[in-house]
Amino acid sequence: MPLEKHILVVDDEPGIQDFVQRNLELRTFKVSLASNGLEALALFEKNNFALVILDIMMPRMDGLEVCRRIRKSSTVPIIILTALGEDADKIAALEQGADDYLTKPFSIGELMARIKAVLRRNHWADHPISAGTRRFGNLEIDFEQRRVWKDSILVKLSPTEFELLQELALHPDKIFTHESLLRRVWGSEYRSEAEYLRVYIGRLRRKLENNPAQPTHIITEPGIGYYMVG
Repeated sequence: MPLEKHILVVDDEPGIQDFVQRNLELRTFKVSLASNGLEALALFEKNNFALVILDIMMPRMDGLEVCRRIRKSSTVPIIILTALGEDADKIAALEQGADDYLTKPFSIGELMARIKAVLRRNHWADHPISAGTRRFGNLEIDFEQRRVWKDSILVKLSPTEFELLQELALHPDKIFTHESLLRRVWGSEYRSEAEYLRVYIGRLRRKLENNPAQPTHIITEPGIGYYMVG
């Protein structure tokens, strides 16, 4: 079975583990299970997973800390699957590097749609844009190699971060609405997840701007959306 179909499911509820595992295996995915954060990290270090599905409230180490530690070394897609449904919980998970967030209870259709979307975004690197390299002040973006340099220093971006930056950079000075950026970067399944966009724009600014509080590259158009200065 191809390695790109190997998914790590991390949840301390046996019923959730069984439900997710059975449905993923029916769709030809290979599944590994972990019941707590430490077990998840141990499995992650030994395997080449295409995706991590991660609960937040777990013994021994919570999901946010697992997410943070994975993000230190990997850009593997992470979907948070949890009973915590407040906006603050979603933002906290996204800030730690999660790619998506699904609240329990959920349907298998919802979960499969999110899995399909994050795997699609992660495989964009297989089909690079033929736009060469462009400079934006102290930034240099190589669209074919999907690399970014700030002041000649390579900046590590996740696949979703790069796709968002690319969408803005390929259309300098064009204002994108929130809805348009969500649809173009995350997919047609995403229409109202404005917090995703706020968090990811914030992450890009922290990595690329000299002063994230006063950005000069990625600009907010209040009440409308964002644009990149050409």
